Amino acid sequence: MNTTNTPTMTVKEYIHSNKPRFLDELFELLRISSVSADSKYKEDVKRAAEFVKSSLEKAGVDKAEICPTKGHPIVYAEKIVDPKLKTVLVYGHYDVQPPDPLDLWTTPAFEPQIRDEKIYARGSCDDKGQVFMHVKALETMLGTSGLPCNIKFLIEGEEEVGSSNLTEFTRNNKEKLKADVILISDTSIIANDTPSIDVGLRGLSYVEVEVTGPNRDLHSGVYGGAVANPIQILCEMIAGMKDQNNHITIPGFYDDVLELSKAEREELNKAPFNLEDYKKDLNIDDVHGETGYTTLERTGIRPTFELNGIWGGYTGEGAKTVLPSKAFAKISMRLVPNQKSDKITKLFSDYFTSIAPKSVKVKVTPHHGGEPVVTPTDSPAYKAAAKAMEETFGKKPIPTRGGGSIPIVAMFEKELGLKSVLMGFGLDSDLIHSPNEHFGLFNFFKGIETIPLFYKYYAAS
Repeated sequence: MNTTNTPTMTVKEYIHSNKPRFLDELFELLRISSVSADSKYKEDVKRAAEFVKSSLEKAGVDKAEICPTKGHPIVYAEKIVDPKLKTVLVYGHYDVQPPDPLDLWTTPAFEPQIRDEKIYARGSCDDKGQVFMHVKALETMLGTSGLPCNIKFLIEGEEEVGSSNLTEFTRNNKEKLKADVILISDTSIIANDTPSIDVGLRGLSYVEVEVTGPNRDLHSGVYGGAVANPIQILCEMIAGMKDQNNHITIPGFYDDVLELSKAEREELNKAPFNLEDYKKDLNIDDVHGETGYTTLERTGIRPTFELNGIWGGYTGEGAKTVLPSKAFAKISMRLVPNQKSDKITKLFSDYFTSIAPKSVKVKVTPHHGGEPVVTPTDSPAYKAAAKAMEETFGKKPIPTRGGGSIPIVAMFEKELGLKSVLMGFGLDSDLIHSPNEHFGLFNFFKGIETIPLFYKYYAAS
């Protein structure tokens, strides 16, 4: 491939001439069911890693390797054009969420389809499609004007299950991962006509709880009314986690919350947002959340407590009059700056245990967590990303606070001393983690067009 500074065609021309191939290759990756949470997909996860490695090699990296971990493998690759130049470390993940419930997909989750100018498939936006933008951006740069920076890739296979082995890998490979900044596309923009860059992410505490009553399932007629029903007890305990203002009641939960000033809140709420459109999109009559805060504040700067799943007893067809022995729930708590995931997990565990009646036993199992993060808007890397987006979208990107969590951002800062730029191209309406996940063709190709400009402006900064 051409690595000189004499382009044979422009970036836009290169992308246009290769659009069908870029999509065909992305579809190959999307067909691999790399679900990291389910052990039955272990070989598929490995196959996805091999595909990413091969794709990076074809794009023009100097070397690429699959690095084993105690769990799913990590793909590392690099293209070093000059050790004296700046180095960008690109992070992403090739694993995906489970596709369930399967019956709600219009077309099968791992058979990508294009409808309404969108790519429908599990992982199309989160995060295979966005990772592949970087692979194709590298190819595009090498096929046109050349590469103005060194690039390293760190693409993991465990993000959807908490990146449990990434910290150890990072600690053991600090020299290999040495860079000047980390570039991540695992976030979204406000709209296709309103670009934005996330400058803050919430942290996470994720737990599973188990409530046990009698030592076996019982007949609800013989024992009902005399023995505690774990499902009912669990529901009552969870309901008590919030008050009438949807304020979380766990003692000490808000102690470390960083409160924004009135001016900062006003600035946050300047982002384009139409409440009626928001409700219409979700088919709800009204929003619901902590009293005294707007929807943008509730999803960006306030901590949350959400019940992600609850089960127990008989849920099959027909009737079975059973008083169950056990009930379970999965709970996520999103955290904001200054909150610590370990502290919040302990506060929850202590409180949940304390409010349980003597008629049941409870068990709290922490799954994974991550720390909240705020990234600078005055760094050369952020300014390069903003300038790149302004050029391709025709508008300056708006700095926003993301409601989701990418725990590795704080980890990279701690272990590598590097800040991250969160330059994503998805939309909040892309249904990530849900049936019919999709990624716009506009967004996919806009990402490939914008990323080379980031390198151009960052190298010149």
